[in-house]
Amino acid sequence: MIKRQVNANFENLRTAILTYDREAPVCGAPAWRFVYHTIHSADKWFFNPFVYEEPPFHEPGLDDPFHPCSTVLSDEQLLRYLAEVRVKTDNYLGALNDEMLCECPPECKYTRLELVLMQFRHLCTHVGMLNGQTAERTGKLPVYVTPDSLDRLKNGLYE
Repeated sequence: MIKRQVNANFENLRTAILTYDREAPVCGAPAWRFVYHTIHSADKWFFNPFVYEEPPFHEPGLDDPFHPCSTVLSDEQLLRYLAEVRVKTDNYLGALNDEMLCECPPECKYTRLELVLMQFRHLCTHVGMLNGQTAERTGKLPVYVTPDSLDRLKNGLYE
């Protein structure tokens, strides 16, 4: 059940990346920085934010959209990172059982279920923010899917 819902969230983030204006300002930062922030957060917080190794292309502060950085990631890099995190998350969630959801990972103060719910909320927040920016710019709303409506994307990226 959790895997199905998270998969739809990742698909909605992918759609947001395929439809957004990466340089559009979002509270003063380019939209692509919020995309990286969202993927990086999923990579870190779905599992254990206290025991985490940064991706090789990360520079300190890159995950904070308001922190100046020299690294610029292309949409292709962001989509590749999203695909990697999606597979990693799917494998992780597939290995969990009900008992494990109530346990805290090593050195972590949150249960696995809390971490999943935090990221579920976080993904939805930023996908909505990015899609709002796209709707404002284009007058079109990106398709938003649920686990039972993934086939809606076969008709294109917009409602």
